[in-house]
Amino acid sequence: MRIMHWSDFNCPNSYIGLHRLKKAADELDVDVEWEMKPFELYPTLFNTPTGSIITQNIIKYGLTPEIAEEKISETEKIAHEDGLEMNYHTIQMTSSRKAHRLVKYIQNKHTELGIEVVLKIYEANFVENKVIADTDVLVGITNELGLDEKKIRDFLEGDSYSFEVQIEEEDAIHMGVESIPLYFLNVSEEQLIIPGAFEKEDFKIAIEDLINGEIQSKSYL
Repeated sequence: MRIMHWSDFNCPNSYIGLHRLKKAADELDVDVEWEMKPFELYPTLFNTPTGSIITQNIIKYGLTPEIAEEKISETEKIAHEDGLEMNYHTIQMTSSRKAHRLVKYIQNKHTELGIEVVLKIYEANFVENKVIADTDVLVGITNELGLDEKKIRDFLEGDSYSFEVQIEEEDAIHMGVESIPLYFLNVSEEQLIIPGAFEKEDFKIAIEDLINGEIQSKSYL
């Protein structure tokens, strides 16, 4: 099975959704080829922290401080109930562009490590609250995966894959993508599109239906 997902490292629902979907696939013992596609929720952020997540949500979604606080707490609770650690209140909001560039590089050069680097970047951001726009942070992640530090550092300090990230984000807009996460599940010639972070059991049903060829009469859109 091939799974493409439009997600962002600053999107808690993308983290929760990927956690659920991967767990569903693992429990079904499905061999998956993963590919992350970039969709920056906060494309104007800088490489250094600029305000709290509450402030960002007030600006982006027009929420009151009280409602923003409530939504962040609710998101953390959902993650914790799924057994996923998340420190969303204290996230250091920075640009996710460099992290997306790194993922494109890993997916192209070290395909087998693609899902691992994605999960480690999410963990660095939402659990450890590191600055994922920082080259040293990303190099540290790839060191854990056994990749050559100099090659990764040289790549991150350049501009490679910036164009590819931009093109894929524009493609998503042209496709009408307005929210993330968004999942494309493919088996042979069959494709199932799932918007949003479904529950793990619902993901399992969707995967089984797709594999068994029983999706013709179903729609998740």
